[in-house]
Amino acid sequence: MTSIPAAAALLRQASDRSSIASFIVMDVMRAAAAREAAGHKVIHMEVGQPGTAAPKAARDAVKRALDSDALGYTLALGMPELRRRIAGLYRTWYGLDLDPARVVVTSGSSAAFVLGFLAAFDAGAKVGLPSPGYPCYRHVLSALGQKPVILETTAATRWMPTLEQIETAITRDRLAGVLIASPANPTGTMLEPARLAAIASSCRARGVWFISDEIYHGLSYGLPDHTALQYSDDAIIINSFSKYFSMTGWRVGWMVLPERLIAPVERLAQNLYISPPAIAQVAAIGAFDGIDELEANKRVYRANRDVLLAGLPDCGLDTLVPADGAFYLYADISRFTTDSLIFARQMLEETGIAATPGLDFDEARGGRYLRFSYSGTTADMADAVERLRGWARLSG
Repeated sequence: MTSIPAAAALLRQASDRSSIASFIVMDVMRAAAAREAAGHKVIHMEVGQPGTAAPKAARDAVKRALDSDALGYTLALGMPELRRRIAGLYRTWYGLDLDPARVVVTSGSSAAFVLGFLAAFDAGAKVGLPSPGYPCYRHVLSALGQKPVILETTAATRWMPTLEQIETAITRDRLAGVLIASPANPTGTMLEPARLAAIASSCRARGVWFISDEIYHGLSYGLPDHTALQYSDDAIIINSFSKYFSMTGWRVGWMVLPERLIAPVERLAQNLYISPPAIAQVAAIGAFDGIDELEANKRVYRANRDVLLAGLPDCGLDTLVPADGAFYLYADISRFTTDSLIFARQMLEETGIAATPGLDFDEARGGRYLRFSYSGTTADMADAVERLRGWARLSG
């Protein structure tokens, strides 16, 4: 017979659903912070967040609200004014007339993915994900009892899945959904409008949910941004104020949903989150009045991208797909190593540059890649190139 203490010990174990992998970039951030605390200069190219604050208009709106507003619970789907402003963005950016009732404000895009996955997929459902890709997609799906299906991409297809690849996976793996980010993390590449249209239309025709992560819209440097809503009114759109709007720590994002998902998502949001943070929503409303400042930030990212595209090849990092958008470059380091974890650790210790191992984004092939974020200052990007140019690990 099992003793009571032994049985109690079994009850104290964590759930199987919690046994997901770490988000490696957060581990790199911790190591970089420790190095800074020890008095060393660190160039932060690991984390995907703007080095700038929220726009002044957002911060001013918060100041006013702190003096005059109780800032209590809002509606579960968000403040009506913010939902209207977000709908207006689709008219400005894409020429679409979007009903604000289809907009759902969330506690960052992270909450949007949880809500979207729960509303669209039952336990055990399979969802196709390009690889390399944002690791939290597969981690959240796994934690919810759903099954990520990896769609390997290559530089030859600009790190994006092809229509044929997706259609094959839908049939072979019986996918319930497909999720694609464009511009993508970690590569910065984008789906061309024709491929986006074909994939969105194919998913709809086959009864498969298409989730379009558009969190880096507003940050493109060649191809214009195209939302999946331009090609399928049935797509689930995820976006956030974190990247273009420079508001990562405010934790406010949004979804655009087909009408039949609005009520299910509202019920889930009421129970899981009650409402998004009121103060963050106030800041987001104000951010729409800071577009000139945000466009100035974007010009800095473009300059940073140019510095790295010109300088990294001189450092031996010459296998790059020039990024269409976001603020990342995905570098092939296979001539130096097949262990990007150790390589990134050595680079931080010996050059003071923090970057993210490709293993965060591609469990099978990521040991041969490193992601550089260029969301900091142009001076830091130039300094990083000089440090890498003199690093013995690259030149030896």
